[in-house]
Amino acid sequence: MAKVAKQKNYSTKSKTSKVEEPVLVYRPVKRIPAVEDFPYRKFEKIASRVPITQKEWADILHLSERTLQRYAKENKNFEGIYVDRILHIEQLIHEGLETFIDPNAFYRWLRQEKKALGQTLNFTSLNTTQGIKDLLDQLGRIQYGVYT
Repeated sequence: MAKVAKQKNYSTKSKTSKVEEPVLVYRPVKRIPAVEDFPYRKFEKIASRVPITQKEWADILHLSERTLQRYAKENKNFEGIYVDRILHIEQLIHEGLETFIDPNAFYRWLRQEKKALGQTLNFTSLNTTQGIKDLLDQLGRIQYGVYT
């Protein structure tokens, strides 16, 4: 005779479990500087790190020298496109000073023409975002010893 398995008696009453939502703690988020938060004084701190003249800065930022002087006089906030360019150049200055240490040596390097991967880089490369990126790439090659 085959053995018949004993059936277990399961209770239909189940314990109710209470699900609680986790409490969210909202912390203030670090504010990303907005365009209106970039006055001339911030730019001045960046510009003072290298011996680039005000006329050269005006050319790099695609502003007239008179407009840049007005920004300085009124400590006026820069508009977004200028802030973007200034921040890119700040990165370039940081890398350049890390590479050359001496601001004058970095400035001389920026002024001289250099051939890099079939293109010529020089001071006028600072007038375009791509030129700034190319100069940053070149600094990276120098830092890693693969200067071309």
